Amino acid sequence: MAKKVGVITLGCSKNTVDSERLMNQLLLNGYELTENAEEADTVILNTCGFIEAAKQESIEEILKAVKLKNEGVIENVIVAGCLSERYMDDLKTEIPEVDHFYGTEKYEEIIEDLGGHLKHELLGERHLAQDHHFAYLKISEGCDHPCSFCSIPLMRGLHRSKPMEDLLAEARFLAKNGVKELIIIGQDTTDYGKDIYGKRNIAELLRNLSGIEGIEWIRLMYAYPSHFPNDLIEELAENPKMIKYLDIPLQHISDHVLKSMRRGITKRATLELLAKLRARISGLTIRTTLITGYPAEAEEHFSELLDFIKQFKFDRLGVFTFSVEENTTSFILGDPVPEKEKNKRKRRIMEAQKKISKKKNEGLVGSVQRVIIDAVEGEFYIGRTTMDAPEVDGEVIIDKGKKKLKPGDIVDVTIYDSAEYDLFGKIESA
Repeated sequence: MAKKVGVITLGCSKNTVDSERLMNQLLLNGYELTENAEEADTVILNTCGFIEAAKQESIEEILKAVKLKNEGVIENVIVAGCLSERYMDDLKTEIPEVDHFYGTEKYEEIIEDLGGHLKHELLGERHLAQDHHFAYLKISEGCDHPCSFCSIPLMRGLHRSKPMEDLLAEARFLAKNGVKELIIIGQDTTDYGKDIYGKRNIAELLRNLSGIEGIEWIRLMYAYPSHFPNDLIEELAENPKMIKYLDIPLQHISDHVLKSMRRGITKRATLELLAKLRARISGLTIRTTLITGYPAEAEEHFSELLDFIKQFKFDRLGVFTFSVEENTTSFILGDPVPEKEKNKRKRRIMEAQKKISKKKNEGLVGSVQRVIIDAVEGEFYIGRTTMDAPEVDGEVIIDKGKKKLKPGDIVDVTIYDSAEYDLFGKIESA
């Protein structure tokens, strides 16, 4: 089998972790990795199948790889991941030029079919595909929640926590390889441990991770709002290595929509949780994601959502338009909200959030912020505050001056200007 392999990762950070594990196993088996598909003998696509836009992107990338194969540029095309897990039979019929299809986390099958052997004892080790100063730690797989719109259980199965000792070993490996910021991810991070330890012990995991030398920032993502553990609130408040940042996808605020979405939480409980978080955790940055255009969302429910956004003033916010997904419980509701109206509602939400973000950023001018450097671009350093996760939030553009910094350095930056989402700063000692 060919020795030069290109791995193309699509979709979320969870797929990034899967690809990094796969790439490490490829390296251990003597394969050479390349970022340029045209230089590869074999191209492996780790696909996303979550919403329609992601599915289309994955299909387009598969077709690009198939075109290279048909032109004789590459020899083999392998498709893995969520899209393949969910639509394997259809893909085999529609794109027969693909040599192999695999589902999610099929490391052993992929490596063995390429002629290698999976090194089980090293499966927690990864080839870091991005800058080494931050890395994602996927603590669980799958999800038990019955959200009506979500296809994740169809592709990833039910919730499965990874043993704490394995996660600590993986985190130590990451720290030894220069990782300073650990970003905790999973389909639902607050459910961690309930299946293997009989309780939600995300707080204990975070506490143990904070003891690893070299890890300076720990950031929590994908925290489900219902059954939010009280000890997690205390850990976020008291643990000095825990970034005062919480990603908590709410999806909506209207009781009518939440009930149809099967979110397992009410508006009142949501507001009580948010108030408790802000009251207990000083300086907390709250990020959320929402869905608009859901079949049960009438204009009055959208107005309720928009009013909530304006009143609560989230620090960070993203919004998706509803995507009809086969075999989900919301599929029978159809797609009654026109696409034009969905996009209009999305724009209105983001316009409101832009004003909120602009005002919050203006309030930071003159302050000193702790910033991690992500990149060097010309006369500027590009970094992030503790309030910003990579790839989804804002950045700090820092005057380079005479200060010699590299990605991963953490420095104090004085903010002298702001925009809607980004900040501009300088290092006083420069």
